[in-house]
Amino acid sequence: MIKCTCLYVFFSVQWMMYVKKITSIKLQVQKQCQPAAMVISKAGRVNDLKKLNITETVLRDANQSLIATRLPFSDFEGILEKIDQAGYYSIECWGGATFDSCLRYLSEDPWERLRKIKAKVKNTKLQMLLRGQNLLGYKHYPDDVVRKFVEYSIKNGIDIIRIFDALNDFRNIQVAVEETLKHGAHAQGAICYTISPIHNLESYVRMAKELEAMGVNSICIKDMAGIMSPQEAYDLFKALSETVKVPLVLHTHSTTGLGPMTYLKAVEAGCSGIDTAISIFSGGSAQPATETMNYALRQMGYETGLNEKILKEINDFFRPIKDKFIQSGLLDPYVMGTETDALTYQIPGGMLSNLIAQLKQQNALDKLDEVLLETPRVRKDLGYPPLVTPMSQMVGVQAAMNVLLGERYKNVTKEVKAYLRGEYGKAPGEIDPELIKKVLGDEKPITNRYADNLEPEFEKTKQKLGSLAKSDEDVLSYIAFPQVAEKFLREREEKRASTVNYTIRKL
Repeated sequence: MIKCTCLYVFFSVQWMMYVKKITSIKLQVQKQCQPAAMVISKAGRVNDLKKLNITETVLRDANQSLIATRLPFSDFEGILEKIDQAGYYSIECWGGATFDSCLRYLSEDPWERLRKIKAKVKNTKLQMLLRGQNLLGYKHYPDDVVRKFVEYSIKNGIDIIRIFDALNDFRNIQVAVEETLKHGAHAQGAICYTISPIHNLESYVRMAKELEAMGVNSICIKDMAGIMSPQEAYDLFKALSETVKVPLVLHTHSTTGLGPMTYLKAVEAGCSGIDTAISIFSGGSAQPATETMNYALRQMGYETGLNEKILKEINDFFRPIKDKFIQSGLLDPYVMGTETDALTYQIPGGMLSNLIAQLKQQNALDKLDEVLLETPRVRKDLGYPPLVTPMSQMVGVQAAMNVLLGERYKNVTKEVKAYLRGEYGKAPGEIDPELIKKVLGDEKPITNRYADNLEPEFEKTKQKLGSLAKSDEDVLSYIAFPQVAEKFLREREEKRASTVNYTIRKL
């Protein structure tokens, strides 16, 4: 009996030791299998997830890319509070082509639009896109105008300003960056990504160092045509994260189908923020879908802060709005598809939707393929500028003219002439000397920062407008788009003059 008891105790101890060993091995395996971003606490909870910032673009770039920025405030006013509750890092809602479209097509005051958005979005940062010395227009403006514009953008509700120069000539963003920082907003310096014989990893790293030295709060790689491959994204963000200390953001489009994969590889390499669009307004020439990226990133162990239930409400809200634009013909199926040819012609989403609209107006949509083939040729002639506003418009319009007129450079736009004169900054590469000779003759292009040659303009314009301008914001609108803004301001004045206000009092 004693022998049996001892034997039982022996085997019990051995079994307990075996279970303990197996448990230890299991815990080690579990720990190794957890995503790198996840840590298991003593209580068994997952914590310390890597935070990834997501910016929603439906109010700016998504609708700019798909419907040529024709989304009126009334169409999205009812969902703003929900967007504010969704958990986004920021909402891109202003800048880019929104300013021009508000005045030109929507009969809206862009400044009032911003204030209305701010009144409903109280918790989430509002973000805008600024073209450096070009502001929101298509030419360079004097420094006093740039400073005023940045100041009033912040006063009216903007928290983050993404600032870029179409040529990556950072002399043209210095003033905007300084003024943004001066007024306590977040200055995000942007590098326009493109592929050419003169753009490479080393050049982008050098640009990032230059931006960091300038004092920007973060750096965005702006892949406006969706041409960055997953491997290129990994290599670039790995190099950048090892070189600069400020947070890194990636902006891309789904034009070529690479977008979601590119985002994931960039995040793996150190990217801390991405731009997405609510799914009903995503894909094609817009950004990858917010919900899809959120789902994938969470499975990888990243915390986005997004509320999936609210995301669905936002998407359901925009569904009939998208249907409306499809029925009107403004949302062309072409921009909703995957266009791998964009890897060749590198046309960004906003440019593509506008180019289609312009060719339709000329009854020349059948020439689209020819225009797309001509675009990289014009780009090469101009020294490989990145195809982003205003360069994308310049190159696209000139390519269209070359095709429609049946002769290359038979007619050269005034914008291209200004570019050849050096009014937009230093070209990334060598401009075709024959083209310079044909357009400029013996005229020598300027080499200094063009804005240094411009006289202050704000106060002079303010005096000129007199009572037509009711605010400094009106003056800035006029400076940016004189003819369009003047028409808008006069129509607004006529509307006010014809409006009768009265009060009913009980006697």
